[in-house]
Amino acid sequence: MTDTERDFGQGSFGGETAAAKKKVSLGTRLSSTFDNALSSKKRFVGLIFIAMIILAFVMTGIQALIAAATFLNEAPGENLTYFDIFWASFSKILSLGGEATWGQRIIGVLYWAIAIAVTGTVIGFITSLIQQTMARLGKGLSPVVESGHTLILGWSPRVFPILKELSIAKSSEANPVVVVFADQARDLMEEQIASRAGDLGKLKVITRRGSLSNPADVARANAGEASSIIVLDSDDAGDAGVVTTVLAIRANAGDNHPPVIAELDDVHTAATLKSATGGRVRSVRSQDVIARVTAQAARQPGLASVILDLLDFEGNELYYAAAGELEGKTYGDALLAFDDSAVIGFQTKTGELSLNPDAKTKIPAGAKIIVISEDDSTIRFTGVKKLDWKTRVGKAKAVPAQNLLVVGWSAMGRAVLGNLAEYLPKGSSITILARNQFVAAEELKDITFGDVKVSYSNISGDVAEVIAVAERHHYDEIIVLGYRNAMTRVEADAQTLLTMMQMNQLFEDDSNKVKPTRIVAEILDSSLLPLARVAAADDLVVSDVLAALLISQLSQNPTIAPVFEDLFDADGAAIHLRPVENYVPVGEKVSFAEFVAAGRAAGQSVIGYRSASAGKDDSSKGVSLNPSKNSEFTAAAGDSLIVIASE
Repeated sequence: MTDTERDFGQGSFGGETAAAKKKVSLGTRLSSTFDNALSSKKRFVGLIFIAMIILAFVMTGIQALIAAATFLNEAPGENLTYFDIFWASFSKILSLGGEATWGQRIIGVLYWAIAIAVTGTVIGFITSLIQQTMARLGKGLSPVVESGHTLILGWSPRVFPILKELSIAKSSEANPVVVVFADQARDLMEEQIASRAGDLGKLKVITRRGSLSNPADVARANAGEASSIIVLDSDDAGDAGVVTTVLAIRANAGDNHPPVIAELDDVHTAATLKSATGGRVRSVRSQDVIARVTAQAARQPGLASVILDLLDFEGNELYYAAAGELEGKTYGDALLAFDDSAVIGFQTKTGELSLNPDAKTKIPAGAKIIVISEDDSTIRFTGVKKLDWKTRVGKAKAVPAQNLLVVGWSAMGRAVLGNLAEYLPKGSSITILARNQFVAAEELKDITFGDVKVSYSNISGDVAEVIAVAERHHYDEIIVLGYRNAMTRVEADAQTLLTMMQMNQLFEDDSNKVKPTRIVAEILDSSLLPLARVAAADDLVVSDVLAALLISQLSQNPTIAPVFEDLFDADGAAIHLRPVENYVPVGEKVSFAEFVAAGRAAGQSVIGYRSASAGKDDSSKGVSLNPSKNSEFTAAAGDSLIVIASE
């Protein structure tokens, strides 16, 4: 065998390595062993115990050697030297015992050094454990021990108005708790909640961090013992993330988990989840709700504020009440049977919903009356009242064709205009203006909404282009939509505010032919609401607030979901504002009970009154929802009754 073959065989495939094995010093080995021990509590304790045994053996040997050396054990004479005096001072500093002989001094110093080393090591290890524990607790990784809490899974801008609403809804509870569980840094969540949710009263908000798709992480949120669960769409993961989170809940809490309100986009996904979970998971399609309410707000001034009043926990809310003495009586009888609550329909014991049925409809046994009331405690049956108002109901005037201008666009624009088109009279038209850098022309190509005439223009954003379009027609209304798909929420709202200010500037400029027109604007982020009011829109639809209000309502009362779905749908019963002069002559003082009777004669359920003068500068004002039946109003030109009607 040649030398080359020998080297090849032994170096590459033999038992010896080509390179010499690296020598590791004893100090390096000890350092590595100690480092490994720090990663385990048991290893560390064992290492310290072994070290103490070894040191004890070493010290035993040293003491034996010192005892054998006679000169180290001689006691000092009566005349102390300068060093003896120095040692006395030095030993006090080291907390030694003032040893007399050199042997004792050596042993004392060695014991002192060992004690300092061992004690310092143990203290350092304990300090490290404390720091690790505090850091872990600070990350929000500990389990939730509370029960009966409202659990919010996920993080989005809707979490802040949801917390505000829950603080109101739970104000009567002794120790209300909401747990926010999301894959976000805990300090970030708490900082934003403090700055954006504001004063939450006695509501206790607990934050925890973890993966929403990991059942082991979700288990730390104690979902099984929550009173209700809200699953938010993060706006990034979409429906897939929400569905995964719901599955993680069911993996932990089983099929009989608390009611879940899941924020979804796709109608088919929502239906599948509801069916697969036996109705324990109800969905809120935020964009659909926003689109419908925007369409409702565009129909009539003040309608958005009525809807907001129904959705929030301040003022009036929707409730079910047992029919009781109204069983077998007519719906018309029920309308005047509650002095402090407004009746809008009933639900049969089989769950069939009937909003604003014919006044002659009999209320079946076991039915529940659907009412608007300030609180469940204010729902009091006050007896059936006979009040005939048939001769005083006027005929509603036909609504002329409408010309609408839409400035801005997003994927939600189709849903908004699709809902709105169902309310528009025959011959109405919609003109869409969208900036070409944010919306491609193909997106608006061949867009149609039933029989409504639709036209669109891609513009660069120059004010002159807007003026040119606005001068062509007198528009009955301008709807400003945010470019939510082309930029961040803040940027989209900034663009909306700029558009609103431009439109108002055009109205005030006498050099053009643009006439003042009502503006309805969509604001994505509620934190910019004060700026939007300065920009002077007539009606504002605040997207994150709308979705948050509905989610909050359903988290506290999931069974009310079908009522909201029916009210927001263009088909069937919906909320309308009708001129008061259709019911009574202008200038006449009328009790609200008489208004309810007048509406009953017209096939409508009257739920409130809107004063045009009070809402002249701000359409959110002037609305009186569910006033007492004994309260009186003097009908004025421009005032409206708020009614539930089928058309």
